[in-house]
Amino acid sequence: MYIANLELWRMSFLRPIQLTAPKNLLTDVENRRVFSLNNCELNVFETYRTSEAVQLTFNDLVITSMIRGKKVMHLPGIEQFDYFPGETALAPAGTKMVIDFPEAMEHNPTQCIALTLDADNVTNTLNYMREYFPRTHAADTWNLNFNVAHLKNSPALADVINKLVTICTDRAVTKDILADLTMKELIVRLVQLQNLEQLQLPLNRKQSAGPFHELTQYIQAHLFDRLEISNLARVACMSRTQLFRNFKREFGISPAQYITRERIKKAKVLLGKTSKSIQQVSMETGFEDVNNFIKIFKKAEGATPGSYRVKLLSDG
Repeated sequence: MYIANLELWRMSFLRPIQLTAPKNLLTDVENRRVFSLNNCELNVFETYRTSEAVQLTFNDLVITSMIRGKKVMHLPGIEQFDYFPGETALAPAGTKMVIDFPEAMEHNPTQCIALTLDADNVTNTLNYMREYFPRTHAADTWNLNFNVAHLKNSPALADVINKLVTICTDRAVTKDILADLTMKELIVRLVQLQNLEQLQLPLNRKQSAGPFHELTQYIQAHLFDRLEISNLARVACMSRTQLFRNFKREFGISPAQYITRERIKKAKVLLGKTSKSIQQVSMETGFEDVNNFIKIFKKAEGATPGSYRVKLLSDG
């Protein structure tokens, strides 16, 4: 029933891109390869030595994703963050990004892609979504939110970025039209993932509560209980069918997938900050069977709960 656990975990990561041959490197800090299409541009950056305060600015909306190594990102208006493979960050046109490379070395380079997208294409996609797929709450609209700029990839987001990288680096005569279609999916996946992240923000930081705020608060308060879809539908004031359809459209995942996601997040906190047994953590996060908990945790994180705890301890 499950995809191989480690493989599903890897689905949130971008596929490796071959490193530049040493003889072709122009610099050892943010060496850049460019693949230009009509409405987007793919940049592949590599850094081979520790560096600080490296600045980058793009003239268009930029979506970056880590492939190898670690960066520390400084973006205007948000707190600096460590940036690892399996994560994506975005910034509006003209943003000055300041980047540190605390661990980059010749044998351990960082590698990151930066996709710049044509502004008209982005606007047209968002307008199409607003017209034909309006959000559940009338006060909400489809928008990219640059206050939610740092994201952990979903498998769906990683998949579409991988697809766009393949198209950009291909020599097919149809690659521009394929890239335009894939960029539309990329915007949809990004906005859905941002909507999902916004569910975690305090209400006073959102434009409106929306129909899912009370629902997600209810889920958070009852993570350790058996959560029946009929009760969730009642809290959301929707039928079961409406709840599934609207939730999936807003966030790109089903209510059941959201519950599992939140239970795993809570389990990670308990594993890292308490000495509770795996069985206790399982019970306190709503998993009735510890073996099922271990299987689902490994599916999500690529490691068993015990291995995850050991790794946290070894990392200090």
